[in-house]
Amino acid sequence: MRGQFNLSIQVSAFIFTFVLALIAGPILIPVLRRLKVGQTVRDDGPATHLKKSGTPTMGGIIFLIPIAIVCAYFSIKQYSEIIPLLITTLGFGTIGFIDDFIKVVLRRKDGLLWDQKMFGLLIVSVTFTIYAVRTGILNTEIIVPFKGMDYTVSLPMWFFVPFTIFVLLATTNAVNLTDGVDGLAAGITLIIMVFFTIVAMTRSEWDYLKIFSATVAGGCLGFLAFNIHPAKVFMGDTGSLALGGAVSAISILMKMPWIILVAGFIFVVEVLSDIIQVAYYKRTKKRIFKMAPIHHHFELSGWKETKVVFVFWTVTVICCMIALLTLRLKFF
Repeated sequence: MRGQFNLSIQVSAFIFTFVLALIAGPILIPVLRRLKVGQTVRDDGPATHLKKSGTPTMGGIIFLIPIAIVCAYFSIKQYSEIIPLLITTLGFGTIGFIDDFIKVVLRRKDGLLWDQKMFGLLIVSVTFTIYAVRTGILNTEIIVPFKGMDYTVSLPMWFFVPFTIFVLLATTNAVNLTDGVDGLAAGITLIIMVFFTIVAMTRSEWDYLKIFSATVAGGCLGFLAFNIHPAKVFMGDTGSLALGGAVSAISILMKMPWIILVAGFIFVVEVLSDIIQVAYYKRTKKRIFKMAPIHHHFELSGWKETKVVFVFWTVTVICCMIALLTLRLKFF
């Protein structure tokens, strides 16, 4: 069923969350400073990052609290389907919060052990997938690119469930890796969420998705007011894992998890650069990139931090435009 291309409700969600994040920043950043939850910067990273040491982290709460408030409002008003998305996003954010808390409060620099972190993310991923399938919110249909929004194929359940879980785990870790430069992860997620909002506006049954996407986009924009270079606060794993969960959950409910490979191309490149670097070093004891993920490689190659962010944002805009072409959208 085609929905009318209506701006009002998603714009309201965007603005409400944006304003609440702008209000939350000046309140929460001083609190984080008093709690001394400062970022620890790697000694082997770009020299320009050393001055960031001590900048408050765990700033993801600046946009997660507004997102929760606005989503709760719309879920009570009419769109109860938003709740599973919100719980999933906050679930991933909780794993990140625990990791951040161990790092900056308990002073264990590595935070959660890798297997502990992945187990927590796995629990959230499995819970979301099973709930969505059993309640009928999600079926095994996948939209085929370039065939139009109504052309789908059904995957066997034995493949679909683990594939969905993999998408959730991979995307959360990808966004987490991308969060290494001021404004990078928040800006890219903002662009992708605007893309999801546009896509969701083409179907009335996706009204709750357009509201949720617009809400997350508004939170990201509000957070950027404090995270753009030079950052006053970092989102930490609290924010990056939550945003990764939101991006992947929306793509799955829209029946197009593959769209992350296109619209979220930068996320994919960041992950691949890290995997390639590690694998190549283990094999040869040499490095392909000066530092991974790849945004650090460009910094060490002489790019200013702001240039890296601008280029990566621009690439994301172009990739989202390409993603729109693959869907052959009809707005009217």
